[in-house]
Amino acid sequence: MNRFEQNKPHPGRRIMTFLPVLAFLLLFGFFLRGVGTVSETTLAKQQESLETALSRSISQCYAVEGAYPPDLAYLEEHYGLIYDKDVFFIDYQVFGSNLLPDVVVRRRTGNPIMGGLNR
Repeated sequence: MNRFEQNKPHPGRRIMTFLPVLAFLLLFGFFLRGVGTVSETTLAKQQESLETALSRSISQCYAVEGAYPPDLAYLEEHYGLIYDKDVFFIDYQVFGSNLLPDVVVRRRTGNPIMGGLNR
């Protein structure tokens, strides 16, 4: 070999050096997407559980007392309703003591679990 010849790196060698980094970034991206999907599913299950608990507490109040609860605070105080007020908002509309209240559960925007992403 001539000492004045330049050894040119093979083009495939450059690709081989970046391939592990690219594979790691791709796997990390899939991992983050999976964590986001799990978080969204968990929030949906929590919301469903809260709606079920509200329905049962309202029905139990009516069965025991003969009237629907006047507000959410009454359910929290007398029937043990507990929920994360930072994540969920409950719109509780009462039309009368003998009419089923209108209850809507919504996720708050900017909640800490989803980092501000909310639907």
